[in-house]
Amino acid sequence: MRKQEGINAISKAMAALPTQLSGTILKHIHSLTDYEPVIGIMGKTGAGKSSLCNALFAGEVSPVSDVAACTREPLRFRLQAGERFMTIVDLPGVGESDSRDAEYAAMYRQQLPRLDLVLWLVKADDRALAVDERFYRQVIGEDHQHKVMFVISQADKIEPVSGNAEGLSMPQQQSIHRKTEILNTLFTPVHPVCAVSVRMKWGITQMAERMIRCLPREASSPVAARLQNPLRTTRVKETARTDFGEAVGDVLDSVAAMPFVPQIARTVIRYVRNAVVSVARSVWDFFF
Repeated sequence: MRKQEGINAISKAMAALPTQLSGTILKHIHSLTDYEPVIGIMGKTGAGKSSLCNALFAGEVSPVSDVAACTREPLRFRLQAGERFMTIVDLPGVGESDSRDAEYAAMYRQQLPRLDLVLWLVKADDRALAVDERFYRQVIGEDHQHKVMFVISQADKIEPVSGNAEGLSMPQQQSIHRKTEILNTLFTPVHPVCAVSVRMKWGITQMAERMIRCLPREASSPVAARLQNPLRTTRVKETARTDFGEAVGDVLDSVAAMPFVPQIARTVIRYVRNAVVSVARSVWDFFF
């Protein structure tokens, strides 16, 4: 019911447009609200992929286990919340077997175009990153590096390990800072590196906020809707709300650019564009 109210509000803002054009625009906006994001999560055995997914997203995503690294094909998990879906692709980490790395390279090249974002987990105590760097530059390549967000996982295990149950000690936080600088030097990532400890519930909120900012406009809102409630912070919601408005604006721009649209209709679309975007932002909660 609320979704229809949102559609009605957007439709009202386009009242000056011919019915056929407004119908085309609304069809595209429906596709935006029903968009099914696909997020890849990769990392070596024991990096805590499943644990992080369970900490981020509502409901069980995948079983948490310490089984051997035996996955040669990506496992896919489709999450549902009401009528909304999201897919997690569990991607195998590299650097554990030369023979498998060759297989994985082909698999990644096939999967990357389908993914909205890749969460690349690097264990806080992992120093063997030469293979990771080569894989990032040669397989991920410049075409897809904007889709990768590096996450230092299991931050509580970084030296010097302390018995502090409340969070990371100051020396550990300094070590995490140095680890972040190492990753920045090795990979020169597009997005900021973040660090988390699922066990201590440390850094998860900041990571969720950064993840939403890294996603394409069409994906941030449906991903935000799948986050655990405590992670749906004001910053997360406002980022997603803004992205949704801009995505709606992109829809109007693309329709206005269609060759069959007469010049007078293009002028009207451009005239109502800002009002439609503003309404879309205001009714974001109706959709997500």
